[in-house]
Amino acid sequence: MPATDLPLLIDAALGGGQIAMAHWRSDPATRTKDDGSPVSVADTAVDDALRDTLTRARPAYGWMSEETPDDRARLSRAHCFILDPIDGTRAYLDGSTTWALSLAVAEAGRITAAVIHMPAKGLTYTAALGQGAWLNGVRIRASAIARAEGAALITSKATYAARHWRGTPPDFEKHFRPSMAYRLAVVAAGRFDAMMTLRQAWEWDIAAGALIAAEAGATVTDRHGAPLRFNSAPRQSAGVVAANPALHDEILKQLA
Repeated sequence: MPATDLPLLIDAALGGGQIAMAHWRSDPATRTKDDGSPVSVADTAVDDALRDTLTRARPAYGWMSEETPDDRARLSRAHCFILDPIDGTRAYLDGSTTWALSLAVAEAGRITAAVIHMPAKGLTYTAALGQGAWLNGVRIRASAIARAEGAALITSKATYAARHWRGTPPDFEKHFRPSMAYRLAVVAAGRFDAMMTLRQAWEWDIAAGALIAAEAGATVTDRHGAPLRFNSAPRQSAGVVAANPALHDEILKQLA
């Protein structure tokens, strides 16, 4: 990983955040994509700005973004940017503060640098491989709670369906946030004990958060316990489970 990848991502995220904030709570023009999700002029403006900044600085890197048509030339590149210009677009359009810019660099399937920037909250989570995880320049760590019972889990309602568990679902303390990146970030910061999604997860939603959570001491895998790999052809993983190692093992044991 070039030593300057993380500072590059931070600068790009801060600039993109300014663009997002300029459109926030101003009723930006919005359309519905083929999958039924909304996309606004803010999403595309941030995406355009990030792509210009990052690919100008690293022309040899591949590019994967939720708001850019897939260019499979990325598969042959040693490095690839993976990002979501606004993760949590519905929250963004509702005027909520729980949306994020999620930026990462993948090298040989691993994330090596990551930023989750939440300009409406004044929060910037960062990590580089082997260098720890940070929030606004302060080191963060995942929680140490080892038991699923009573652990604060941040996920969607669908996760608690009985079919996903070997027996009765554990009595988690239940929480939800719309941004997948934010869910991983707050686990990294120890505010919540675990996050999970059992659905297919898009890489741009989880790439940055996966490294930040791992560098904070969490174990981060797919729903089956397999390592996450990035810059894949399908651009998806088989869900995500993130928690400190003991709690992660406990959750996997109880999942169907």
